[in-house]
Amino acid sequence: MGKIAIIYPGQGAQYLGMGKDIVEKSKEAKKIFDIANEFLGFNISKMCFEGPESDLVKTENTQPAILTVCMAITKVLEELGFKADITGGLSLGEYGSLVYGGVLDFADAIKIVKLRGKYMQEAVPIGRGTMAALIGLERDKINDVLDEASKKGIVEAANFNCPGQIVISGEIDAVESACEIAKENGCKRAIRLPVSAPFHCSLLKPAGDKLKLVLNDVDFNQKNKDIISSVTGDYISEDDNIKDILVSQVYKSVLWQDVTEKMINDGVETFVEVGPGKTLTTFTKKTSRKMKKKVKCYNVECMDDILKIKKELL
Repeated sequence: MGKIAIIYPGQGAQYLGMGKDIVEKSKEAKKIFDIANEFLGFNISKMCFEGPESDLVKTENTQPAILTVCMAITKVLEELGFKADITGGLSLGEYGSLVYGGVLDFADAIKIVKLRGKYMQEAVPIGRGTMAALIGLERDKINDVLDEASKKGIVEAANFNCPGQIVISGEIDAVESACEIAKENGCKRAIRLPVSAPFHCSLLKPAGDKLKLVLNDVDFNQKNKDIISSVTGDYISEDDNIKDILVSQVYKSVLWQDVTEKMINDGVETFVEVGPGKTLTTFTKKTSRKMKKKVKCYNVECMDDILKIKKELL
């Protein structure tokens, strides 16, 4: 059947009600939410299930909320005997991979991402930065676009999601300029994203510096699974300083297309996206089509999805 990968989504996948079905039907999932509630000091369960949405979309809440849902679902899958060979996550999702791969304890991870979200939000005053998705732009043209647009300010590649989708990030005037230049270079659509800060660009370096101080107080364990980093697009080795990777991840490009290509080239034939939404499933399908490789994709966000995994993969 080939190898199986578990992949975890990043910020933006959240929605009201996420995780509710799993928690109502699994004691193990509820335990994960109970741990999160305890270490966060507030009721993340209630926020995920009932809102208000205005609280859930705050970055410092969104990040621990998504991670909690992801790990609750993972716990249920593990109880059934499900195992993946490789794991990776998009930005925030990488913390899910580090928990699944044994590197981080969930309690530590939840505290880290709460502060990560807070620092990322605080790094740039609201109204200064933004992000945009460039649809249909070839990857080899992005540097020319950014070089030209950077005359208006800071603008950088934030995410290489899949063939034909690159996200840029930076100061508003420079991002808007890049969108226009991209269209002149064959980009089909340029869409401003509804985000509260310009993530994954050098404007966020102060957030990375603050996060480093937090990570220095955390114990990291030896990994027990292959983990691919979205910063390098390659496996995390025993020699890698994972703390440095997590710090740079805040302000460097997310190489998600590279992660997917690496997994497929290394024999992954089944991708299981664990957590809210189907974003990574969409990216995986687009990347595999471009590579002319056949893969199976599942997304798991409720108990019916878990039963499908049980029937088809276990």
